[in-house]
Amino acid sequence: MKIKGSFLVLFLGLFLACKGQNINESNGDGTSSPETLSITVNLEDQQQEIQGFGASDAWSIQFVGKNWPLTKREQIADYLFSTETDSEGNPKGIGLSIWRFNIGAGSARQGGDSGIDDPWRRAESFLTADSTYDWNKQAGQQWFVKAASKRGVKDFIGFVNSPPVLLTKTGKAFGDGSGQANISEEYYYEFADYLAKIGQHFEGQGTPFTYISPVNEPQWDWSQGNGQEGSPYQNDQISGVIRALDQKIQEYSLDSKIEIPETAQINFLYDGDLSGRSQQVEHFFGSDSEVKDLPTLAQKIAAHSYFTTWPVSDMIEQRQKVRQSIQNASTPIEYWMSEYCILANNEEIQGGGRDLGMNPALYVARVLHYDMTIANAASWQWWLAVSPYDFKDGLVYIDNDTQNGEVLDSKLLWGLGNYSRFIRPGAVRLGVNRSDNATPEEAARQVMASAYTHQEQGKLSVVLVNYGNLDKQVKVDYANAGDRTFSDFTPYLTSSEADLEKQEPVASDGSVVVPARSIMTLQADVSK
Repeated sequence: MKIKGSFLVLFLGLFLACKGQNINESNGDGTSSPETLSITVNLEDQQQEIQGFGASDAWSIQFVGKNWPLTKREQIADYLFSTETDSEGNPKGIGLSIWRFNIGAGSARQGGDSGIDDPWRRAESFLTADSTYDWNKQAGQQWFVKAASKRGVKDFIGFVNSPPVLLTKTGKAFGDGSGQANISEEYYYEFADYLAKIGQHFEGQGTPFTYISPVNEPQWDWSQGNGQEGSPYQNDQISGVIRALDQKIQEYSLDSKIEIPETAQINFLYDGDLSGRSQQVEHFFGSDSEVKDLPTLAQKIAAHSYFTTWPVSDMIEQRQKVRQSIQNASTPIEYWMSEYCILANNEEIQGGGRDLGMNPALYVARVLHYDMTIANAASWQWWLAVSPYDFKDGLVYIDNDTQNGEVLDSKLLWGLGNYSRFIRPGAVRLGVNRSDNATPEEAARQVMASAYTHQEQGKLSVVLVNYGNLDKQVKVDYANAGDRTFSDFTPYLTSSEADLEKQEPVASDGSVVVPARSIMTLQADVSK
C-alpha cells in the first residue's frame, strides 16, 4: 500500500511526539533512533587526571615554519593551538596543550647520501659536522615552538628518532637491520650530553622541555628502506641511555623529566614476540627494574596505538590488557598514548589517500575514546600536525611544496578538537553509565560517551561520538552530584556540515539530538 507524503509526515509527527522527539530532529531521509539514550555521569567516580592532547612537528614544520608566508604559518598555528573564539562563539582552533619537537639527527645535511629519499623526512641537527652546536638549525620548528607558547602551550616534549649521525654506528640516521641500537654504549653519555644541551637551549628560550624522549618505537629495526630517521633498541640498551640522561639532566639542573619508551604498538607494553624488546611495563617499572627510581624518570609509560585498532573486539581487549599491566606495575605510573595516525588498512578504513571528511575523524575519535576510557590514557597525541602527503596522517594538510601552497583544515582536526579544546590539563575523567547497558563493543557502532570535570574551572564536558547512521537523542543525568548545580549545556558539533561549531543551548535537564556520523561536546558550568 502506498501512503501519500503529507499523511506520512503527519503520522511520523504524531509517532515521534509520543516519543518526545520532534520530527525535525530526524535525518534528512527520515531516519532517527527513536529511544532517548540517558548518560549518567557519576561525579564521585573519578578516574585518571588528563595531562593534555598534542601532536608532533614532524616532518613538514621544518619547511613551513621557516619558508612559508607568515600569514599561513599563523593560520596553521591558530588551527592547532588557539583557544580563542570568533564573534559567534566558534573555536578558532583546537587548543592543543602538548607539542612534540623532533630533535633531528642531521640526515638533512647528508642530502641524497643520507639513504632517506624523501627530503621532507630528513632532519637537521643542532650538532654540526665539526661537533659544534648551531642554534639556528631547525629554525622552522623553533618558530612553531614559540607560536605554540604564545597561544598558551606549556608542555613541550623533545623526542628523538635517532641519535645524531656523528654518534651512530652506521654514520646514518638509521640502523643496520640487526635490531640493536645504532649507537655504541661508549657514546651513551655523549648522546645524553647532547640532549641535555638542547634542553638547556630551549629552557633559555623560555620554552623548556617538560619531557625529553630519547628513543622512539624501539621495536622496529629502522634500517635503510624505512624512509626516515630511526633506531631500534633492546630494553637493556634503553636502560643504559636512561641512566646516562638522568645523570646529565641533573648535571645541567634541568627541570625536564625522561619519557619512555614510545613503544611501537601498545601490545609490546605487556606482551609481544620480540625478545628483549617486549613486556616494557615490567622491564622499566616492575619490581626488578634498575631504572624506575631514577629521580628524573617520569612516572609514566608512553606507547603508540598503531596497528591495534581493528577489529573492534581486539582493540578493546588490548586496551584492557594495557590498563591491567599499568595497574600491575610495582610503582604507580600513568599511561600516555603518545602517537597515532591511520596506517593500517581494514574493511572500514585505509591509511592511504587524503580524506578531509568525517570517516577518518570518526575512526580516530573511536580509537581516542577507548584509549581514554579503557586504557585510561592520561594524554593522547596525534602524529603529524601538518602533512603534505596523500595519506590519513595529518590534522592540517598542505601542498607538497617547501616554500608556499594551500592550507587545508580537516574534520579530523576539528574532531580531535571536540576533546582537546574543552578537556584541559588537570581535568579528571568521570565514570558514566548508559541506559541501554551497551557493552563497549556494541557502543562502538552507536554513540560512545565520556565525561570530564574541571574543578578549578568549574566546568563539565561530555563528549558524544555518534558512529552510527542514525541521529540519536541523548540526555545527561547525574549521580552523586551532592549540592552541585549545573548550567545549561552548550553543544559544539563536528559533522559533515560543522567544524566544532557552537550550537543552541540545551537545558541541563533536557535532551539533545546528536546527528548521525558526528562528534558533539556538551559543556556546562558547575557550581555549589
